[in-house]
Amino acid sequence: MKKPELLAPAGNLEKLKYALHYGADAVYCAGKKFGLRAKADNFDRPALKEAVEYVHAHGKKIYVALNIFAHNKDLEGLSEYVLELAALSVDGVIVADPGIFSVVREVAPEMKISISTQANNTNWRSVAFWHAQGAKRIVLARELGLEDIREIREKVAREMEIEVFVHGAMCIAYSGRCLLSHYMTGRNSNQGDCAQPCRWKYHLVEETRPDEAFSIEDDATGSFIFNSKDLCLVNEIPALMAAGVDSFKIEGRMKSLYYVATVVSAYRSAIDYAYDHPEATVMDDYYYEELTKVSHRNYTTGFYHGKTSSEDQNYGTSSYTRNYDFVGIVLDYDEKTGLAVIEQRNKITLGDEIEVMIPKKGFITQKVTFMTDALGSTLESTPHPQMIYHIKMDNPVKHMDILRKREV
Repeated sequence: MKKPELLAPAGNLEKLKYALHYGADAVYCAGKKFGLRAKADNFDRPALKEAVEYVHAHGKKIYVALNIFAHNKDLEGLSEYVLELAALSVDGVIVADPGIFSVVREVAPEMKISISTQANNTNWRSVAFWHAQGAKRIVLARELGLEDIREIREKVAREMEIEVFVHGAMCIAYSGRCLLSHYMTGRNSNQGDCAQPCRWKYHLVEETRPDEAFSIEDDATGSFIFNSKDLCLVNEIPALMAAGVDSFKIEGRMKSLYYVATVVSAYRSAIDYAYDHPEATVMDDYYYEELTKVSHRNYTTGFYHGKTSSEDQNYGTSSYTRNYDFVGIVLDYDEKTGLAVIEQRNKITLGDEIEVMIPKKGFITQKVTFMTDALGSTLESTPHPQMIYHIKMDNPVKHMDILRKREV
């Protein structure tokens, strides 16, 4: 059984580095134009050059999203940008629009092209069509179940790679092709500027009584009628691997560094376990529990088992669940003293129990027994944002390891 690629989001260079640190095989990002996450930091040319060099130095891959649905004006500068990407030696681009696809094929014919999930490919004939045009990978629509994925893999040339979203936010619209944001706010979701009105709270108004708004209530908090749960397929990893999926994709270029690191770490461990234990069909609860330690909506398997139902929606709230705080990043570690240099991200106090996330090893737990500031004075707590301090560690740690603690 082939071990699939783990593909992680990279909203900026820092998140990219942590995605690789915690086990991603590849990352995807976007430049300042042509991508579907306009509110992410994204990469200008110098930052993208640094990103490509960093990724390749670590033996990994980097893909750049060109997945907007282009209007005529959006084509201006596209050819030049594709040539820049080719010159930087990115490993591929992600495209939804046939016009953009044709430009890439014309100016950089050797460039690997992945067809975005936005292109809503839901059958093996459409996948075969894109392969015939020169695409090397398809990101399948999220409206597919396991049997659909299996059939596509069986009927399409092996050279056509299959990529599947396994984790992240779900769009209310078919393959993310939504007009709601543009209609209500002027922000076009199909050009990367979605305001997420599907997460808002709505009232019912009768046409002839415009001043009377009736609440739509699931309970006392109201109802969020378009609000999907988040996708989580970590328990389905063995079956997806057996189905021949080439790449498992995590959504989240707008998410935090801590989110990216935690989700990547959990899926890295799950994939490695399933690969090393091909007889296993059930995943340990550990992997799912790790994914509950990030800020998230309730989880769903989406269309994986068939048509969705009301159980896949968050009708009662649009809020996130957060059980853990991201409290620090390891900058350095002294093996002789057992002291780690930490950059604070949230407050911790002597006596707190913390978890240290170790790449490919899960996490270790310890109590905070000794801390000093940068000058060596003892500390009771770390109240100042991004302060540098030292903490006594029970076990060795490395640069970029992350500290977290359960919320009280």
